[in-house]
Amino acid sequence: MPYKQPVSILLIIHTPELDVLLLERNEFGNAWQSVTGSRENDEALIETARRELMEETGIRVELEQIRDWQQSQDFEIFEIWRHRYAPGVTHNTEHVFSVELAQVCEIEIAAREHQRYKWVNWRQAIEMVFSPSNAEALRQLPERCPSH
Repeated sequence: MPYKQPVSILLIIHTPELDVLLLERNEFGNAWQSVTGSRENDEALIETARRELMEETGIRVELEQIRDWQQSQDFEIFEIWRHRYAPGVTHNTEHVFSVELAQVCEIEIAAREHQRYKWVNWRQAIEMVFSPSNAEALRQLPERCPSH
């Protein structure tokens, strides 16, 4: 299996009322997050966001529905996941995107990655996510949300 690229997306899925979809990771309980995933080959990052959304939730959207925040942050890759990257790779650059859905919906969870999902208010989501970069993006959601 080829190594993952240390370039990824964070995709916040939300409603106009700022209810946010969170997924619980399989590796350890109570590790909630937004949709995330690494770029594959040379795909555009917005394509990575659309692909990961479909793979992790079954939700299909048009590229125009995805908002590129033009924001990224570097973070240290958790030790538990470093084996997925080339030897010596310790940091990842994460690019932030969001997509607004008309309302809360059922999803098709990717059982290989996540064990359950919840829709919660954005303020509650900030407290639930394990990733500091995910929490920071959620704090910015109200000002970035086109319908809010």
